[in-house]
Amino acid sequence: MKMFKAFLLMILLINIANANTDIKDKNLNNKILKNIRCLVCQGQSVYDSESEFSSTIKLLVKNKINEGKSEKQIYEFLREKYGDWVIFEPELNKNTYILWLLPLLLFLLGGAIMIKKLIFKN
Repeated sequence: MKMFKAFLLMILLINIANANTDIKDKNLNNKILKNIRCLVCQGQSVYDSESEFSSTIKLLVKNKINEGKSEKQIYEFLREKYGDWVIFEPELNKNTYILWLLPLLLFLLGGAIMIKKLIFKN
């Protein structure tokens, strides 16, 4: 009887561990799919799209996660295959400096203009 209880406890613990891993994999899968641009749809993520392209990418990402690939490795694979444009939030690198810095520069320029107008009312 003790052996049977230990066996049931071991099965329960394995199932809990597998369920936890499945939840983590599903969350990672959804996070990645929401950050990938559907190349067929206008401005829609693969997560939200029902196109054939998005169905293929959903399956591809799921397979890569099952292979044990990390989020970064999956993004690198997609970037190599489709270019930087496929990722909604690209990494900061020499090709994306303008993308990341332009909003900050415009904000600072606008603030400087507003301050000048308020202080120097001529």
